[in-house]
Amino acid sequence: RVLFSFPVTVSNPVEKVAYLVVFHILFVLFVWTYWKSVFTLPIQPGKKFHMSYADQERYENEERPEVQRQILADIARKLPVYTRTGNGGIRFCDRCQLIKPDRCHHCSVCAMCVLKMDHHCPWVNNCIGFSNYKFFLLFLAYSLLYCLYIAATVFKYFIKYWTGELTNGRSKFHILFLLFVAIMFFVSLMFLFGYHCWLVSRNRSTLEAFSAPVFQNGPDKNGFNLGFVKNLQQVFGEEKKLWLLPIASSQGDGHFFPMRALSEARNPLLTNEEQWEEDGIDEEPQGSGEASSLAIERET
Repeated sequence: RVLFSFPVTVSNPVEKVAYLVVFHILFVLFVWTYWKSVFTLPIQPGKKFHMSYADQERYENEERPEVQRQILADIARKLPVYTRTGNGGIRFCDRCQLIKPDRCHHCSVCAMCVLKMDHHCPWVNNCIGFSNYKFFLLFLAYSLLYCLYIAATVFKYFIKYWTGELTNGRSKFHILFLLFVAIMFFVSLMFLFGYHCWLVSRNRSTLEAFSAPVFQNGPDKNGFNLGFVKNLQQVFGEEKKLWLLPIASSQGDGHFFPMRALSEARNPLLTNEEQWEEDGIDEEPQGSGEASSLAIERET
């Protein structure tokens, strides 16, 4: 009750209405974005990234590692995947039995692979990824504004308490507690929100900030960096009127992401599937010297 109420005693009725309108707008947006962050389920990779029953049986019954690598290579050749493991191998999840799309990772808490996984957030008890990353950012932003508004409206009563104008002991405790909680959450949210703004400006996830994505020519922390404006559009979409609303507007479907114009990072959104298959055939390893580049990523 204390967290969602604050003393506003102004003589001007217009000013009082303005206080209440701003408060309720921030409160509705805060609850709305929190709801969307919690109940928007993370998206798993599509069926074409999963192993068929025949391939899975062939893969599991095969004891020779080099043949297992070749099986994964044959499957991945027809898929638009460009990132690799640290040693250049196919990114494969042995628990979900699928070839992982770019920027997809396995969440041990959710027990599934999540498209463009950022992190598993204990605040919302949900995995933050492609489906709800925009909602999570808006939740942080509106929480920040909400705490700032509470602190600003309570601060003048704190000054009155400090100067001895307030005599009610119980109201003094409420004012001190509410101001302390609002400032404490504001400071913590400011750092967290600032960090994620920096990630969005570089088009990175939290996982990619700690471990750069690996392409065919090696790791590149800026592999998905398209420039500030396009990076924002990747998360919030091209319709600017939807940026501040918790409505799904992110670009793509979470399986394919535009990349910088590097020799190892061709844009899957600008190439057709036939061209990818031709490139995949040309890149097929020859000889035992390149067999290690198809090592399997096992997340256990």
